Amino acid sequence: MRARLLLTLLLLSIAVAPSYASFGGKPESPPSQPSGSTPEASDQKTPRQQAESWYNDAYSDVSQAKDALAAEKPDTKKANKMFKRAIDRADRALEYDKTYFEALNLQGFSWRKLGNYEKSLAAYAACLVIQPDYAPAREYYGEALLESGDRDAAAAQLEELKRLKADDLAKQLEDAIAAAPATDASKDGKAAKGKAQKGDAKGDPKSTGASSGSTSGEQH
Repeated sequence: MRARLLLTLLLLSIAVAPSYASFGGKPESPPSQPSGSTPEASDQKTPRQQAESWYNDAYSDVSQAKDALAAEKPDTKKANKMFKRAIDRADRALEYDKTYFEALNLQGFSWRKLGNYEKSLAAYAACLVIQPDYAPAREYYGEALLESGDRDAAAAQLEELKRLKADDLAKQLEDAIAAAPATDASKDGKAAKGKAQKGDAKGDPKSTGASSGSTSGEQH
């Protein structure tokens, strides 16, 4: 009788053991968080990944700014706000990667749209120091030079685009140069005045300036 009781207890212990074992191990690891969803995940990004994240945000700001300007009722105030934020975010990208030439190109575009040609030209120039053959920056740089009054320098960027065989961008800049009003050549001193006097009888700077289109001459 005692032997049967011991056998019964032994069988019960074997049957119950697995249920306890399932609670005895280590808990499973929680599912991994999506990249960038926590500060810890953000800290694990490489400097380049951090730079790209800031650049993407800056690019989005520029897109919103362009949409605001293209709306049926252009919202200049919103556009300017977006351009300024894009510049700040591009700065953050450059803190992580000083060679991020696309971020400099974006800053040049934003400063140009804000009317600050000095900073726009500086940003484009810095971009092209890092990546001289970056055609989009050449085209934008040319437009900024043209809008700031330096027609000849804009034409020099057009020649660079042709050298790079960036035909579409070259056509855009070429059309912009052709459509731009000539600047007042008298600002460039005696040499410019001499050229103006050789123009039409009225000395119209538009007439003399238009003929200098893509040729070298005085800087504006």
